[in-house]
Amino acid sequence: MPDTKRNVFFLSDRTGITAETLGLSLLTQFDSIEFHHTILPFIDTCDKARHAVQKINRAAQQTTCQPLLFSTIINEKIRQIIATSNGVLFDLFATFISPLENELNRPSSTLVGRAHGRGQESHYKERIDAVNFALHNDDGASTHDYPAADVILLGVSRTGKTPTCLYLALQYGIKAANYPLTEEDMNSRHLPTLLAPYQNKLFALTINPLRLHEIREERLPNSRYASQAQCEHEVQSAENIFRHQRVAFLDTSSASIEEIATTLLQQCGLQRRLLG
Repeated sequence: MPDTKRNVFFLSDRTGITAETLGLSLLTQFDSIEFHHTILPFIDTCDKARHAVQKINRAAQQTTCQPLLFSTIINEKIRQIIATSNGVLFDLFATFISPLENELNRPSSTLVGRAHGRGQESHYKERIDAVNFALHNDDGASTHDYPAADVILLGVSRTGKTPTCLYLALQYGIKAANYPLTEEDMNSRHLPTLLAPYQNKLFALTINPLRLHEIREERLPNSRYASQAQCEHEVQSAENIFRHQRVAFLDTSSASIEEIATTLLQQCGLQRRLLG
């Protein structure tokens, strides 16, 4: 019977984000296997490459299966060193660069850091501004910046509003605020008065009451706030408001932050501001 556990290494001459993202996307298709992940970033010298090979080989000795290696390393000498390890190498750049060179009829630049570096400088301030906006307008703490918001997330407590706002800021440069519905808000079928002028910017998050109960129990166990009855009441009341006020909403019960953000961008007609 095949092993149900496997060591996986993500190797990069920069942060490893590209290697990890692409590798994990592929590995999600094998949910019967437990993967142990290790990120080895900034492998930009031969010495660092040899050190990485030692780590990979130690992992290979501890199991009957070879580790899986997902690499986005550019330098040819470093790539050759990594290839000597006792792992199964998936060279993500080599897979696509050669066909692209043939199609475009010119060689690639082979510059380290291009996967995340190109255009970063010009977008750095925009990214930071969006993150600061999300932090300053989190959980209804401040509402005077709402006119500058690209989107305002609405929902009961613990539906994923804050992490979604930060993800939108970091990945897309979107200025996202969020407003938590209180019990007072939910006694009415109308939007809170201060949100009325921004209805075209609103997008709501909801969640299965049982899942909300589980999340809140981890934070405040055995509290009224976390009780299943309270969770059911809040979710039902909030969704009634969303439907009555025609605010689009998304169930986040089993959705990842990436899925929530992508759906929001599509439904709100927002465009990504950052190149990467």
